[in-house]
Amino acid sequence: QVQLQESGPGLVKPSQTLSLTCTVSGGSITTNYYYWSWIRQAPGKGLEWMGEIAYIGTTYYSPSLKSRTSISRDTSKNQFTLQLSSVTPEDTAVYYCKVFGSNPETRGQGTQVTVSS
Repeated sequence: QVQLQESGPGLVKPSQTLSLTCTVSGGSITTNYYYWSWIRQAPGKGLEWMGEIAYIGTTYYSPSLKSRTSISRDTSKNQFTLQLSSVTPEDTAVYYCKVFGSNPETRGQGTQVTVSS
C-alpha cells in the first residue's frame, strides 16, 4: 500500500512562498497511471483540489490557483513538492498529498500551514 507523508514549515508570512514536500513509500511516483495530488482544507471549508503531477511528469492545476501554484517532483527521492506563491491568510489550511489511481487511493495525514505575520 502506498503511503504518503507531508513535510514543510507550519508558519509562512504573507507574500512569501509556501513550500511543501510529499514523501512517498510503498510505491513509485513513476508507476503507470498514478496521479500525485495536493489538496487543502481551510477552516470551516471543504476539500479543495489544488493540482497534481502525473506519473509521466505532466502537471495539472486548479484554474483558481494556477497562477500561484507549481508542482514538481524528484524521482530519485520519490518525492513531489508544492509551491504556492504570494500567500495570504486565506491560504491557511491543512494541506494533504494524495495519490489517485492506486488501490486504495491513499492520502497523507496532512500538515497545518498558517499564514500570518
